[in-house]
Amino acid sequence: MKTRAITGFFFVVALVCATIFNPFVFAIFFSIVGILASREFFNICKTEETNPLMELGILTSVVLASLSSAYFLGILPLVYLILIIPFISLLFIASLYLKREKPFNDIAYTLLGIWYGTVPFLFFIGLGFLESTFNPNIPMGFLILLWANDTGAYLTGRAFGRKKLFERISPNKTWEGFIGGVILAMGIAYGLSYWFGTLSKVEWVLMASIIGIFGTLGDLVESMLKRSLGIKDSGNILPGHGGFLDRFDGLLIAAPLVYILLTLF
Repeated sequence: MKTRAITGFFFVVALVCATIFNPFVFAIFFSIVGILASREFFNICKTEETNPLMELGILTSVVLASLSSAYFLGILPLVYLILIIPFISLLFIASLYLKREKPFNDIAYTLLGIWYGTVPFLFFIGLGFLESTFNPNIPMGFLILLWANDTGAYLTGRAFGRKKLFERISPNKTWEGFIGGVILAMGIAYGLSYWFGTLSKVEWVLMASIIGIFGTLGDLVESMLKRSLGIKDSGNILPGHGGFLDRFDGLLIAAPLVYILLTLF
């Protein structure tokens, strides 16, 4: 428990510092986290029948994260993202020479690992650049709302939890906890509208509702992944907390949807 608390404290400090320090640190830090998340996915999905193309998958994630960050930072125009296509094509071409029995399993899991691990963090990075200049308030607010949802769900679930939310996947989650998490996140979002500004009250509350609903679903999806693979944690890089996929499971689905919502607004 002590190890978990210490790791959690320094982890939160690192996230806050990386988010508010400057745009380059923000983009580089979360790009690296996304790349490591994909690497975790490749590792846990490796079986006799499926062997993701680890090196090429990581290379593709690095190129995608670099091009996306360069676009957000104003270094390259969006059109340069087409340079990722040769690297994706290389995954298919390389499989011709690996003589695997089911090569398309390897290709599919490699592409899925990039989509599931790296891409959500690129959308999260994009939240800091929705305006003409870097503004850390939105990504920082996103993290605060994600933590508020988790805290509200945990406390409400422990106190009032009765009806199971998705017992087949996560026996400890309850409808009461789910509702409590969303309500707390929405309440915190209303306060952030005064503290951070940037977005309207309606936008902050909508953002909180998406994080509460789809953050919980992201948690369940990651639990489904681990159950299907028969593992407890996605990694051990964070003592007491597992891996990056474990710690950011709520972000993986919620971040792209929040980005889409705020872009449309």
